[in-house]
Amino acid sequence: MNKFVLTLMSLFVALSLTANNHQGSLLKKGDNVPEFTVTTLDGEEMAINKLKGKVVLINFFATWCGPCMKELPEVQKQLWPKFKDENFVMISIGRQHSKEELMKWNKTKGFTFPIAPDPKREVYSKFANQYIPRNFIVDKSGKIIWQGVGFDRKELDEMMKTIQENL
Repeated sequence: MNKFVLTLMSLFVALSLTANNHQGSLLKKGDNVPEFTVTTLDGEEMAINKLKGKVVLINFFATWCGPCMKELPEVQKQLWPKFKDENFVMISIGRQHSKEELMKWNKTKGFTFPIAPDPKREVYSKFANQYIPRNFIVDKSGKIIWQGVGFDRKELDEMMKTIQENL
């Protein structure tokens, strides 16, 4: 009986760790970043295959997502100013949002990093099947080197450290 309980507890802990670590992701560290192209709110076309040689942060969010609305102001205040003039590109992608929705929303938010719509989840579906905010860091060769789901201070610090180490 004790072995059974111990086995169940071990399984529960293992599943919990897995669930909290990139839950819903379709990719893992070391995978090549999936090909995609988005057009930002200011009309710039960004194709991931043209960003090789740069460290890239791909952020997925939604305007109705509480954790996303906590994360993005911190990204604007801390991450974006620190790296925007480096060999770095950030693309923040509004999952299931149109350009018009995001333009209206960003008029009140005032974010200055690149934001692009993904109204049909065409880009998001190459990366994950659920949960936002979701972040992927891609190295200069086009490989995923870090990913995170949700938002907390520790995760933001990890993202910034990973970007800094790979510039």
